[in-house]
Order: sequence, then structure tokens, then C-alpha cells
Amino acid sequence: MVAAPFSALGSLSVYDSYDETPHIGTRFPNKSVQLSQLLAAPNSDELLKDLATLVSHRGVVFFTEQDISIEKQKELGTRLGELAGKPATSTLHVHPISEQTPELTADVSVISSEGGIARTGYSKSARASNGWHTDITFEPVPSDYAILKLHTLPAVGGDTLWASGYEAYDKLSPAYQKFLEGLTAQHDGSGFREFAKAENKIINEPRGSPENTGSHLTAVHPVIRTHPVTGYKSLFVNKGFTKRILELTEDESDDVLDYLFRHVSENHDMQVRFRWNLNDIAIWDNRCTFHTATNDYQGLRTGNRIVSIGEKPFFDPSSLSRRKALGLDEAAGLPTDKKKPM
Repeated sequence: MVAAPFSALGSLSVYDSYDETPHIGTRFPNKSVQLSQLLAAPNSDELLKDLATLVSHRGVVFFTEQDISIEKQKELGTRLGELAGKPATSTLHVHPISEQTPELTADVSVISSEGGIARTGYSKSARASNGWHTDITFEPVPSDYAILKLHTLPAVGGDTLWASGYEAYDKLSPAYQKFLEGLTAQHDGSGFREFAKAENKIINEPRGSPENTGSHLTAVHPVIRTHPVTGYKSLFVNKGFTKRILELTEDESDDVLDYLFRHVSENHDMQVRFRWNLNDIAIWDNRCTFHTATNDYQGLRTGNRIVSIGEKPFFDPSSLSRRKALGLDEAAGLPTDKKKPM
């Protein structure tokens, strides 16, 4: 007898879906599955709690041709975090350089090829792998879930890639895992400070939590964090915002971070690449993923992103890795520990 593979779908199992890769990404391909309908369903809390759980396990979940309004997108972002157990003080994030307009409030981030948040620090001559990041880790209380809907697309190009922080941890050797556990790193959003200064803008505050204040845009988080929903260990450093591992010398930190950044960007077997269609939605968990846009297109690419604030990152030494918790290596007949040579 072989145990059935683990599924985090719960009440969402009544809808057609499939996993994009073994480690990250689930898609609901049928446009009849509308998030607006899940929000209004009689068992809405059950459906949305299961959706939050699914996103936390699979990293990112995709929905096809959604009719959800920006107000309902904000409601969805709020309820996902609340139903997953985030602190009552955590709300939707207000990006440091977001602008409030008559159409959009400051807790909506406009993701546009024309500039702003999506293009801060972008250089067409730089390596594409430089774009890998996790949203707003420069905040003392960073994000749990993020929801992006693209309403304007180029004719071709502009894909987004996500990578699994769970699998990034699991692909490290046991010795390296043990070395990283308990270390802490400084995260810095200096690019947004510089943008605000150049544009004569004021840094927005507070930003979704009473602790997310000030214009310094720096925070210290564990290098390996425990996910509060799944209980899995995840790598939690990213090239966009992580600047220094505090317990190491500067040279040591640079070497370790360079290795971990390449570990994320060069391991395509823990990544998923999503080709957008108009009004598709991606929902991802910033506690266990990294992502990057593909700047290979011409024309306008624009959408609205909602980022929810979660809890302060923590590391529980007794937590398990995803592979160990799900018995993935045992199921594949792979050794779980390397034996010392005789």
C-alpha cells in the first residue's frame, strides 16, 4: 500500500485544478472558478481559509480571467490573512512610495512598466537574475499574502517566475542548513528611499502595522524562518532587499548571500514560470517564495497588487522541512541523510 499524496485543496477540491510543478504552483484553469464568487459563497470563510492554506503550501496559485474588482481584491487580501491567523494589528500594506489617487487608495500598488514600484532600480543591461526578491522584507512586520491582477499586457512576454523557499531550504545539505539556522539578516529598502528623495516624495507611514513606521525601511529577520501555517522551514533571504548576515563578517556574509541568491535563481527545478493572460490573478505567499518579472517585452504591462501584512518572522528549531514533513524523499526511495564513509 502506498499513501495517497498530500493535498492542501480542502473544500477547493470540487474545482478543477492541477499542479504546475512538483514543488510550487497550482492553477485553476477554468474561468468559471471566480474569486468574486468564492467571496460571496455561503461557505465563504471555509473556501477562503482553504485557499490561504493552499497558497501557503504551494507557494503561488493562479486563477484564469477574473472579474474581481479592486475593492473585492482588497477584501480578499484582508480575509486570507485574517482566516490564516495573522495578528489583528496587521492590515493591508501601504507601500512606501505608493500614491493615493481618486481611483486607487494607497494600499493598492500599481505594477507598471512605465515606472514606480515595479521599475525602481531596473537596468536593462543587468542580469535578469538580479530581479529576484520577496515583497517588502524591509518592513519589521512583512507580508503574508500578495494578489496581483494584470489588466494590460504586451503582445508577448512579461512572464513572472516564482521560486519555492521550502525547496530552497531542502536542497541545501544538512550541514549548511544547520549553519544557517539561527542566523539573522538585515533587509533594506534603500532603493525606495532614494526614489522618494529624487522625486521629492514623503515616505508613507504607517504601512499596514504599527511597527512599520519611519523612513529608514530596514528590518532584521531570521535567515531560515518557520512558516506559521504549514510549520515548514523556509529560506528567507532575497537579492532585492537582504544586505547583510549580522553574525558573520562582511566578507563571510557577502559570500554566503551570493551563494544563496544564486541557489534561488539558478535552480530551475524549484521554480514555476507563469505566462499571463488578460485579467489573470496570481496569489502568492511571501513567507515561502521569491519572484521576479521578465522584462523582455515592448509595450505596456500594468496591474494592481494587494499586499497583506502578516506576522513578525520567527524560527522554531523544532519545525520540519517540507520534504521531511511530507515524506517526499522516503516516497521517492531517496536517502534522507548522507552516511559517513566507512
